[in-house]
Amino acid sequence: MAELIKVGMADLKVARHPSVLTTLGLGSCVGIALYENKIRVIGLAHIMLPSSTISLNVVNRAKFADTAIVDLIDKMIDLGADKNNIVAKLAGGAQMFSFSSGHEIMRIGQRNIEAARSILKELQIPIISEDVGGNYGRTIELSSKDGMLKVKSIGAGIKFI
Repeated sequence: MAELIKVGMADLKVARHPSVLTTLGLGSCVGIALYENKIRVIGLAHIMLPSSTISLNVVNRAKFADTAIVDLIDKMIDLGADKNNIVAKLAGGAQMFSFSSGHEIMRIGQRNIEAARSILKELQIPIISEDVGGNYGRTIELSSKDGMLKVKSIGAGIKFI
């Protein structure tokens, strides 16, 4: 039986098979799910903001896409994963509220998605699927068995990506 490991907001975890990593309540936050298929190591980060450069004091590196992804990969490698075999899946990044100003700073979900995509590309980690955007929250579960990401949402049902 797979161990269920909860990943909180602004948190990240890695695990070996058999495990399932889960995070709840992805609104504008993005879940970055990584899977290495040779030894079946998984990693999941629940990021809140696109870049640590906007903060004067980065206490929690898991809060930001740029630092969380690097740390997640490093932790997976520490468990024996081969970086060349890691693939990514993204979920979340919703626009949960509408703002009349339309100011870029209010588009945090889209900015989180773009930051995650950019950093993964820079690190040469392919994104093989995503369920991002929209205006609804998501809960996700990443399985070490096959890297399948279960995405649950109110109104959009359950998807496997």
